[in-house]
Amino acid sequence: MTSNQPYLLKAFFDWIVDNGLTPHLVVDATQNNVSVPAQYVNDGQIVLNVSPGACMNFNMTPEGISFQARFGGQPHYINIPSHAVLAIYARENGAGTVFTAESDLSIEDTDEGVVELSDGMLEETVLDSSDELLDTTGGARVSGAPSLGIVSSSQTESRHVDETSELTKTEKKKPTFTIVK
Repeated sequence: MTSNQPYLLKAFFDWIVDNGLTPHLVVDATQNNVSVPAQYVNDGQIVLNVSPGACMNFNMTPEGISFQARFGGQPHYINIPSHAVLAIYARENGAGTVFTAESDLSIEDTDEGVVELSDGMLEETVLDSSDELLDTTGGARVSGAPSLGIVSSSQTESRHVDETSELTKTEKKKPTFTIVK
């Protein structure tokens, strides 16, 4: 699945501009393919005014942002990959968001530790005392990744009741799903 960061970036940009405010980007200038004037980079970051009045030929795609702007009276071509944008905010009130680095969110792309849910696995996935995911049908453990458990309408649901980890059983009328993080 592709990153949602470029789409959130565009949504926040549109929201800030639609409210008549001035959008600013905080960019990690140390990332590959970032093209910004080096003399304005401070501690590896640069803050850019990306309001429609400050930029020419502004283009925002899921891959990145590009535009022309003047710095100290000199024209510069700016190119920023989406993953290099650390935050977007409105200058006037600070409304906006900070993005988490993609490497902080990545999950190792291997089959090791993956539990696939099939039609036969109709019991809920629960957390055991070590905070590792425990598939109640097979006992397979998966650590770190969110999990989706399926509860059948004809099955009972297991839930933790208190600190002593006693389980209670209650009937479910509709199929439900639970996301465990």
